[in-house]
Amino acid sequence: MGRSGLQFLCGWALTVGIGWHTCVWAADLPQDSIARPRICVVLSGGGARGLAHIGVLKVLEELKVPIDCIAGTSVGAIVGGLYASGMTASQIDTAMRSVDWQESFRDAPPRRALAFRRKQDDRNFLVRFPLGLQHGDVLLPKGLIQGQKLQQQLRRLTLSFSNSTSFDQLPTPFRAVATDLETGNAVVMKSGDLALAMRASMSAPGVFAPVEMDGRLLVDGGLAENLPMDVARSMGADILIVVDVRFPLQSREQMKSALSISNQMIAILVRKDADRQRATLKPQDILIEPMLGITSSTDFGEVVNTIALGETAVRVAATRLASLRLNDTAYEQYRLRRQPTETNSSRIEFVQVDAQSRRYEKTIAAEMQPLIGKTLNLVQVDDHIADLYGLGYFETLDYVLANHGTKSGMEVRARRKSWGPNYLRFGLNLQDDFQGNSRYNAAARFILTEIDPLGAELLTDAQIGSNPKLVSEFYQPMDAQRRWFVAPSARIEARDLPIYRNDIEVADFRLREVEADLDFGRNLGNWGEVRAGYHRLNSAARVRFGNPNLVQPTFNRGQYFSKVSYDRLDNLDFPRDGQTFSLQWDADRSNLGSDFAADKLRGDWLVARSRERNTWVLWGTAGTTLDGNAGKLQDFYSLGGFFNLSGLSPGSVLGPHFAIGRAIYFRKIGRGGEGLLDFPAYLGLSLEIGNTWNKRGDISYGSAHKDALAFLGLDTFLGPVYFGSGYDDSGNNAFYLFLGRTF
Repeated sequence: MGRSGLQFLCGWALTVGIGWHTCVWAADLPQDSIARPRICVVLSGGGARGLAHIGVLKVLEELKVPIDCIAGTSVGAIVGGLYASGMTASQIDTAMRSVDWQESFRDAPPRRALAFRRKQDDRNFLVRFPLGLQHGDVLLPKGLIQGQKLQQQLRRLTLSFSNSTSFDQLPTPFRAVATDLETGNAVVMKSGDLALAMRASMSAPGVFAPVEMDGRLLVDGGLAENLPMDVARSMGADILIVVDVRFPLQSREQMKSALSISNQMIAILVRKDADRQRATLKPQDILIEPMLGITSSTDFGEVVNTIALGETAVRVAATRLASLRLNDTAYEQYRLRRQPTETNSSRIEFVQVDAQSRRYEKTIAAEMQPLIGKTLNLVQVDDHIADLYGLGYFETLDYVLANHGTKSGMEVRARRKSWGPNYLRFGLNLQDDFQGNSRYNAAARFILTEIDPLGAELLTDAQIGSNPKLVSEFYQPMDAQRRWFVAPSARIEARDLPIYRNDIEVADFRLREVEADLDFGRNLGNWGEVRAGYHRLNSAARVRFGNPNLVQPTFNRGQYFSKVSYDRLDNLDFPRDGQTFSLQWDADRSNLGSDFAADKLRGDWLVARSRERNTWVLWGTAGTTLDGNAGKLQDFYSLGGFFNLSGLSPGSVLGPHFAIGRAIYFRKIGRGGEGLLDFPAYLGLSLEIGNTWNKRGDISYGSAHKDALAFLGLDTFLGPVYFGSGYDDSGNNAFYLFLGRTF
């Protein structure tokens, strides 16, 4: 019998299940040089359960079973796409274990990575979540997660193929399945941007924002085809290795909420098409079903265990898989063909933007300029992309490698927030000491961004309640890198000025203030800024009760000022790491319209450190009148209230000089943040020492108040909520219900 005849018999033997081991003569040859069946792996969707696919691929490599093509849906598309790009199963395993999944499913960059101006947005008590404003309509994002960080993870892992025209040209031919959101039809992606295709395939509607590709709006492929066996067969597969990690249907007892019932409904719909596909299994196909139990589709914290369960499942089919094994020589040839192209040695000779990013071309070019002329460094690229994303303009910000003739470089793709560029934020602030003293404020912030190519903004705050005010600032960057800026602003505000003696309120005034500012400044990276300018304030006071002569009826200030600010704090509500610092000098001058001449200096410094659930905060604030007239009561510094001598009434201590130091400890309790209404909770203690003084020479430890505060804090979507009890060494105490910013 000739070689071709024996090859035919070997192929026939495999088809009926006898296996290659019966063809001794053919098995001794390099098997990639003879005819063998085309083996395709099918990887289903299933969220975190799909990490079991990695275990399956690891054992297939161990058994030296070649994979000639891969078709995947959702997480199956991600694992399959990474393998198709040339990564080994062990490399994928390492990558998945190193990913901070909780962080990857958040869009907002860490607070430290935000532009300095964006960090100041949360200095007020406004809700963190901004709504969009377009043509009078209020808009929401298209998904709870825009997928920026996940997209960047995939980009780093598959950068060599970001401009691939055909997935058939990958080290292993590949198909990803998504769903057309308009028609509901399955979309088989076989060319284009590999990272974007994987991202589109797992865009669960409502959770991840859809991906726009080739004029279609794409979401999770599991809605249309969760087990793409027919896709694999269309790639010329003779044998399918099908891995199904679908979630089991729940029993009646398990369906106790609307959410669990909705999940059951989706599972039923997904299973119907998967069952149809499984009905087409042929005798030579191999079905692998990892025993994942009730492992959740969102349980990415169980990476190691889920991968291990995938390995266990495939070993059950080891006998059948042995028939597909290549000999050592042939498998080495197969392995070498799968090695990906190295891109990290590429040189960045230019940076360009795509057509949809022209609006941001100057800003992007200025930010990415330091990369030009250097060897591609993905860490540096990610840092610059993060700085751009921290401006707050983009829904997604991505990049691909590009070539102009013999020159290599990159193309940046910026997509404006679909619910922007104008935004609306609301806020609520309240303070109640359970002794009849309550303060309530509700606010709205209107933000108009991207007014010009340099990123000018108009910010307007409107507040009603105990402290009504209207504030508007126009912020104009002066260059593409946003280093220099000018910021004129205006403010109209009404506020209370209580006067206390021995912690007893003896008078109360209502101040009405009108202020105009002209600020100039320079940003110091994303960690700080320097400002200087001119402020003019006119104030009128109305007595509510008490001696009207304690406060002058009108009050004017005209001043130069300068301020330096530093902010590397990770969180303003419950900081765990980092620090903030500010120092401001005000120079009131009579020739500028001030009622008196004086120089005032105020500083504030806070540092936070944490270990596991425990956090320590040191926080000091001080202010002084350097020379000249100390001014009137309405211009004095005040202390008292929550974290500001907590045993005393708010604003009960007034003076031209003040200092306060705080040592704060809090510990996270429970498993906060894992349920819909299960907010992170903290128990804490604050020790405070400080006072105000009429003369700097009077400042001393003995004359300072010593206070303590015990509190329970909740980090809610409305902002931090505190319940506390404060004590002062004079014997005074106070109780608090507090909603709003404190640090």
